[in-house]
Amino acid sequence: MDSVHDLTPSAADGSPYPLAQHRGSVILIVNTASKCGFTPQYAGLEALARKYQAAGLVVLGFPCNQFGAQEPGDAAEIAAFCSLTYEVGFPVLAKVAVNGPGADPVFAHLTRAKPGLLGSRAIKWNFTKFLVGRDGRVIARYAPATKPEALEAAIAAALAEAAP
Repeated sequence: MDSVHDLTPSAADGSPYPLAQHRGSVILIVNTASKCGFTPQYAGLEALARKYQAAGLVVLGFPCNQFGAQEPGDAAEIAAFCSLTYEVGFPVLAKVAVNGPGADPVFAHLTRAKPGLLGSRAIKWNFTKFLVGRDGRVIARYAPATKPEALEAAIAAALAEAAP
């Protein structure tokens, strides 16, 4: 598999969320958590989503509870937190595992396509970010400490690429 467009994770309500619906868009995929030191990055992610939505950027949040149990809530609690605290308007999908044998296929694909430091496939912490081009191929992987605003040039470059 070469494209994230071939994958269908679950929406927060458990219904299928085919990534093929974003074919031709640039996608920023992030594993998120509500009780993490990096949680304020939701504000930067929302700012990017709003600024570049018309140009074709889609931000997708995937809540994950694998790191310090920092996402203990259910889908309704996560949605309420994101909306009320950070006015998040981008899709926040179903809670997933990003590492191990139960890792969601989206993250298994992303980490195969763009391993981390020293070739590690493991996600090290919440707010690891993956930039996906209009063709569904993974362009880059960013560490949790990389603030969303630092991705702006890479997002603009990916948006400048012609849709397939």
